[in-house]
Amino acid sequence: MTTDLARIQFAFTSINHFFFVPVTMGLAFLTALLQTAWYRTRQDQYLRLTRFFGTLLVINVAIGVVTGLVQEFQFGMDWGAYSRLVGNVFGAPLAMEGLGAFFLESVFLGLWLFGWDKLPRRVHLLTIWAVAFGSAFSALFILAANSWMQHPVGYVMVNGKPQLNDIWALFTNPVFVWGYTKVLFAALTTGCMVMLAVSAWQLRHGGDRPVFTRSARMALIVLVPAILFTLLIGDELGVVEGKYQPMKIAAAEAQWTTCQPCSFSLFQIGGGNNDQTPTQIIEIPHLLSLLATNHWNGQVVGLNPLQSQYTKQFGHGNYVPNVFIQYWSMRAMAYLGALTLLIAVWGLWASWRKTLAISRVFLWVATWAAVLPFLMNTAGWFLTESGRQPWIVQGIMLTKNGISPTLSATWLWISLIGFIVLYGSLGTVDLILMLRYSREQLPPPRAETAADTPVPAIQY
Repeated sequence: MTTDLARIQFAFTSINHFFFVPVTMGLAFLTALLQTAWYRTRQDQYLRLTRFFGTLLVINVAIGVVTGLVQEFQFGMDWGAYSRLVGNVFGAPLAMEGLGAFFLESVFLGLWLFGWDKLPRRVHLLTIWAVAFGSAFSALFILAANSWMQHPVGYVMVNGKPQLNDIWALFTNPVFVWGYTKVLFAALTTGCMVMLAVSAWQLRHGGDRPVFTRSARMALIVLVPAILFTLLIGDELGVVEGKYQPMKIAAAEAQWTTCQPCSFSLFQIGGGNNDQTPTQIIEIPHLLSLLATNHWNGQVVGLNPLQSQYTKQFGHGNYVPNVFIQYWSMRAMAYLGALTLLIAVWGLWASWRKTLAISRVFLWVATWAAVLPFLMNTAGWFLTESGRQPWIVQGIMLTKNGISPTLSATWLWISLIGFIVLYGSLGTVDLILMLRYSREQLPPPRAETAADTPVPAIQY
C-alpha cells in the first residue's frame, strides 16, 4: 500500500508538471521565431504576435516552475532509499539542470520580459533565443537522469552503490539520445498546436485576420515536420527500448509468447496481466517486428519467457509491468500522433488554397485539437515509466525497495490530497490565465523607430 501510494503521488505530480514543460519549450522556440521574423522584416505584425504569445509563454513558465519544485522534495521524502543508493549518479545531472540550465533560462527570461524598452533590438532578440535554448538544455539534463534509470551506463559499483565514472556515457546513452530528441519534437508539436488553437479561435471570433493567419500558418509549417519526426523517432526509440527493455515492448503488444515474425493489433478486447489470450482486432502482419527490431521478420521475446529469464537472473518476483496500461498507452500515443498529423496536413492544404482564415470547420477542429498533444505526451509518459516496472532503476533497484523506510500511508494520503488541491488550483489558474490572454485583442500597431534603438514597451 505504501509503495503504491508513493508511486501514485509521484506520478500525479510528474504528469501535472509535464503538462507545462512541453508548452514552455515549444512556445519559447516559436516566440523566438516570431521575434526573429520581426527583427529581419520590421513588419509590425510579427512584433505584436511576439508579445502576444510571449505572454502565454511567461504564464506557463511561472506555473511550471511551481509544479516542478515539489518533485525535488519527493526524492528525499518519499524515495529516500532510492536517493541514497543512486545519488552519486542521479545527483550530477540534476545539479547541472538547476545550477546551469534553469539559471540560464530564468535570467534571460527576465531580461527578455523587462528589457523591451531598455535593450538594443539585437541583444533583446538574443535573450529570447537564450530562453529557448535554456528550456531545451534543462530538459536535456532531466532526460539524461531519467534515461539512466531506464538503461544504467557509465558507472561502477562501489560498496554496493553505483558511482558515476563516465559522465560522457550518460549523454551518449542510446535511450537518452533518442528519448531526448523525441521530447524536443514533441514539445515543438505541443507549442505549435497551442499556437494554432489560439490563432484559430481568434480567426473564428473576429480577431485580426491578417495577423492571426500568419501565426496559424507558421504553426502549421513547423507542426508538420515536428509531428512527423516525433512519430519516426518514437519508432526508433521503440527499437532501442526493445534491446534494453524487452519487457516494455512485449507488454506494449500484450505479447505473452515469443513470435517471429510478429503482427501488430490495432485494437483488442480484454487483455491484461490476468488475461493472456485477448481478442485482437485487425492484426497487421510483420508490423510489430518492424517497430521493435527494424527488421521484417524480427523476433520479439514474449512476456512469459522474459519472466522466466528475469527470475533466474534477479530472483523470485513478478517482472511483468501493467500490460493493460502499456498496450493502450502505446496506441493512444500513436493514434493521437497520426490524428495530429492529419489535422496539420489539412491546415497546410487550406493555407495553400488560401481558405485557412475562413474555413469554419477546420478552425473549430484546430481550436479543440489543442488537447491532443497533452493526451499524447501523457500516454508517452505512461508507456515509458509504467513499462519500467517493477524496476525503479533497471536491473539495479526494485521500486518497492526505493521508498523511504519511515514513510507512512497516513502521511502519504494527507500529502496526496494536498497535492491534488494544490495542483488543481494551479491548473485552474493556468487555464483561466491562458484563456483570458489568448482571447485578448492584439496591441495596436506602434510607430516605427530606428533599427538600433530599444523596442518601446507595448501596453495591453
